Amino acid sequence: MIRIISDSSTLYTIEEGKQLNIDIAPLSVTINNETYREYEDITQEEFYELIKQGHLPTSSQPPVGLYLELFEKYQDDDIIVICMADGLSGTYQSCVGAKAITKRDNIHVINSKTLCIPHRQMVNEAVKMRDSGATLDEILTHLETLIESTQSFLLPQDFDYLKRGGRLTPLAAKLSGLIKIQPVLMQTKDGMRLERFAVSRSFNSAVKKVLDHFETSGVTESTTFGISHAFAEKQAHMIAEKIKERFNTIKVEIEELSCAFITQGGPLCVAIQKLS
Repeated sequence: MIRIISDSSTLYTIEEGKQLNIDIAPLSVTINNETYREYEDITQEEFYELIKQGHLPTSSQPPVGLYLELFEKYQDDDIIVICMADGLSGTYQSCVGAKAITKRDNIHVINSKTLCIPHRQMVNEAVKMRDSGATLDEILTHLETLIESTQSFLLPQDFDYLKRGGRLTPLAAKLSGLIKIQPVLMQTKDGMRLERFAVSRSFNSAVKKVLDHFETSGVTESTTFGISHAFAEKQAHMIAEKIKERFNTIKVEIEELSCAFITQGGPLCVAIQKLS
């Protein structure tokens, strides 16, 4: 039997994972001297309230021990673990470390090189193939194809979070806020980091630059777009409408970012992604 394991970068809870017959390893956040498993111990709204009180959060990957427990559950099964992008989290390395401890050959750890909605869609594709009777090799081959087709952009709107994350100097963060510059960060092809893609004078012009890039990089009927946000629902729906008009598609998914991603991108950040 083929078992599928992933993490909460998919924006799935443990219970939602059970409904798909998969296991979800939640990331954790620490805020106000307390550590919580996202989705399980704290909601995004509760987390945001703590942020508004002035508490600064940090995030961490699922522990090696959790993966060892999951591997122990499925001793005789083939296991596919689809992890969020290595480099943006230690999740992949934790899982690789757990596999090394087990010394088992039937565990296949996949670096999705992405996060959030494309990561979620990869898991969904693997589930669909497993349930339709696909072989292990067929699923792994398809996942490798999907991995190469993702593109992700982040539009942060709280510049203090970028400053703390080292992506903007304190002076640049202050000036960005004062003159209302909107930076756009793009995930590198290897998935390891975010780099500057563009700087715009407004949020709307930044969105246009991202959509222009998608158009030049090739959009097909199979392209699915994802928009995830941290309490920026109105902007997320605005972007979705622009995508539908530009590319004549209805394949646009909107989700709320989890606590771990709010920790990285800050409140009001918006991610625009595609998976072909």
